Amino acid sequence: MPKNIPVGNGNLLLNFDSDYQIRDVYFPYIGQEHHSKGDPFRFGVWVDGRCSWTGPEWDKSLKYYNNTLVTDVFLRNESLGLELRCHDVVDMELNVYIKEIEVINLQGNERQVRLFFCQDFYLCGYDIGDTAYFDPRTHSIIHYKANRYFLINCCNSEEEGVNHYACCRKESSGREGIWHSAERGLLNGNQISWGAADSAIGIWLDVPPKGKAAAHYWIAAGTNYSEVSQLNRKVLEKTPDELMKRTSDYWRAWVTKESRSFGDLPGSVINIYNRSLLIIRTQIDNRGAIIAANDSDIVHFGGDTYSYMWGRDGAFVAAALAKAGYTHVCMKFFNFCARVLSEEGYLYQHYNPDGSLASNWHPWLVEGKEVLPIQEDSTALILWALWIHYESSKDIEFIRPFYDTLIKKSADFMVNHRDPDTKLPIPCYDLWEERFGVHTYTVASVIAGLRAAANFARLFLDTSLAEKYDKTAEEIKGGLTKHLYHTGLKRYARSGYRKGKGYELDEVIDVSLSALAFLGVLPPRDSRMIQTMEAIHQQLWLKTPVEGCARYQDDVYHRPNDSPEDIPGNPWFISTLWLAEYYIARAESLHELREAIPYLEWCTKNALPSGVLAEQVHPVNGAPLSVSPLTWSHSSFVWTVQLYTDKFNSFVVNKTSSCNLEDYKTEGIMG
Repeated sequence: MPKNIPVGNGNLLLNFDSDYQIRDVYFPYIGQEHHSKGDPFRFGVWVDGRCSWTGPEWDKSLKYYNNTLVTDVFLRNESLGLELRCHDVVDMELNVYIKEIEVINLQGNERQVRLFFCQDFYLCGYDIGDTAYFDPRTHSIIHYKANRYFLINCCNSEEEGVNHYACCRKESSGREGIWHSAERGLLNGNQISWGAADSAIGIWLDVPPKGKAAAHYWIAAGTNYSEVSQLNRKVLEKTPDELMKRTSDYWRAWVTKESRSFGDLPGSVINIYNRSLLIIRTQIDNRGAIIAANDSDIVHFGGDTYSYMWGRDGAFVAAALAKAGYTHVCMKFFNFCARVLSEEGYLYQHYNPDGSLASNWHPWLVEGKEVLPIQEDSTALILWALWIHYESSKDIEFIRPFYDTLIKKSADFMVNHRDPDTKLPIPCYDLWEERFGVHTYTVASVIAGLRAAANFARLFLDTSLAEKYDKTAEEIKGGLTKHLYHTGLKRYARSGYRKGKGYELDEVIDVSLSALAFLGVLPPRDSRMIQTMEAIHQQLWLKTPVEGCARYQDDVYHRPNDSPEDIPGNPWFISTLWLAEYYIARAESLHELREAIPYLEWCTKNALPSGVLAEQVHPVNGAPLSVSPLTWSHSSFVWTVQLYTDKFNSFVVNKTSSCNLEDYKTEGIMG
């Protein structure tokens, strides 16, 4: 079930599913620890002897207020004669989640509506040793284990504090879940439970005929009782309404701080651009880790998560944010990378948000030979992104400490980690984490990383080192053309496998070959690049009502059982956006530039109503597949829009210098 509306502040993150249930709770790191196991926190109403949880019988609209991280959720249940208008937020500063609920009575008689909230915590990711109890000092429910505390409280216009509650053992064989009690309209007032504990609270509202009543519910997260009780006191003193307003105001100021010209892009694209910036921010931990995704449903697919920092994903996010004017957001990310970089100068596959090494999916032996279990693009792209960061900020004092600890260390590894005969990088795992070999995408990344390192060396007047890195990049580029270009297919091959004096080439077409253009290795109008991109579009663009671009031929990752047999794979947002990037790069006129717009519009059409972009979508019905949101999808959208507007504006400058403004407006380019 996709996660539609994440809310967070860099320490505390909550995800809601499409039924408007809290499914993921992360604290104190974004992505670590997971305190809900992905099971739902049920939210529902009891009225006129009936209980209804926010499931299929409710018409739902799950969105955000424009340019904020405050949700705007509408629910309507015709059979109950009720509407709910809800807003959710994690305070910008305090580690407190707040929900506002407005109940609208559609009937002509006064009614008592009971709101029920069920908390199904698995503190630290497991259900042993938890405690849930009613705390008379704060008039709240508290869940705790060791140094993790969550305080649940509520208020309405007439009273503060929890007055209807129950703390119970979790549902198990022969034991009824606490939510069944709520369905009967009453909670038993049990004051404490331990072990596998859950809880529920209720709020009683008297709603006038055709009228409305409101309440607030909140969860404070901390490391001890004193911390959460102080947070609770601040909520009561400042009021939930004021905290929601100040957070809304902050995010609106944050996302609109840069004055941008979007050229002739449609409003739908601009909306997703702003939404993407905000969604990206929810996935970045305040200590620096940029997390790939925090959708716990993926655990059921492979027994692992995306709640890790990948160097590759993080680099693309950091580059996009820098280009958008948010260099400050990712400063700690580069500190994070320098801190976890190995002594030899490379990054492992991925890291936990606290900087510890995460689970590794790559073996250390391939065909009986010891190898590094790495994807070298993750190391290379950090330098590429860091140079973009510098170009955007010109903050040389920020860069200086990284010159020895990150830049030279990583670049020297890439210089030395090469085949002495072909000059290409030594085999590693590919960006899709499936194959071990020499991959054209990885080679392009290493060239881009070394060029960035050479730029930094020139910046610090280290001439000999700049020449060394430039020379190595050119040697690798020569090896790329000599060994990874398929003369028979007249395009580049996805990968090569060392054989004799050269490489046996993988002929499968892969969208990652577009990196040759978007990382600047080849000019976009180079004949080899043109033929490669033509093959990508011809073979990977889906011929279904949904369309979109797949990753590569015969991609089975998350492929639905009901998908057509003749498709290459599911359409991905990043794959589709890489096509757009290429058309932007090769454009030499406004007419050519506009060829990229349909690819951006494809993304807006396949976004969730909230603006969230998944990793991929169903090839027939467009439903989100795999994780949602995927941070990389959103950063690719931001990056592509920036590329488009930069080029549009360059065309505007060039044309206005050679014709008068009225002629330019007549062409429909401005105004």
